Amino acid sequence: MKETVFETYSAEETAALGEKIGACAAPGDVYTLTGELGAGKTTFTQGIARGLGIRESVSSPTFTIVQVYEEGRMPFYHFDVYRIGDIEEMEEIGYEDYFYGNGLCMIEWANRIEELLPGKRKDITIEKNPAIGFDYRKIFVREAES
Repeated sequence: MKETVFETYSAEETAALGEKIGACAAPGDVYTLTGELGAGKTTFTQGIARGLGIRESVSSPTFTIVQVYEEGRMPFYHFDVYRIGDIEEMEEIGYEDYFYGNGLCMIEWANRIEELLPGKRKDITIEKNPAIGFDYRKIFVREAES
């Protein structure tokens, strides 16, 4: 499993890293995103969206589970599964159409639905370290393939 580690020192740098990764994304890619509350997952995701050419406001779809953005160079399916109580909720929204579709699928709190995740994906973890700085983030990007 290949892993790359990045360090950012501001929200702007975190978003810029997301933008670079989004610019390299291909149709059908699945990214998982984990990190504690306030780690910068939404900021990173906003950068991903910019890298896809999406200019509309991107926010975490905490209560809707999935938000679909169509205006970029490919569809962007942004999931927040924090509030998923049962895997059946994912089946009800037709998750497979998104996970195996023609866009980029970003899944926040993906550890809550591990059994549904495709084997081929990029797992992204964002960690804070206040001892280094309030806005410091260590971002791990792992290529998973099973």
